[in-house]
Amino acid sequence: MKHRVEQVINEIRPKLQANGGDVELVEVTEDNVVKLKLQGACAGCPMAQMTLKNGIERILKMKIPEIKYVEGV
Repeated sequence: MKHRVEQVINEIRPKLQANGGDVELVEVTEDNVVKLKLQGACAGCPMAQMTLKNGIERILKMKIPEIKYVEGV
């Protein structure tokens, strides 16, 4: 599961990097919760929660339906 999540994140990463940010996969729990850490410009951005939920989580769940949700750490 972790490898599949990393593959999808690598597809998303260039869009974040284009805006001065990045994302780090911290953990995929046994119950399929993905824990991510936003970095760079994304870490302090007021839109960070929206990026996690409406962007990254939406894409991850679309490509890997077993994922329950994405959590920022």
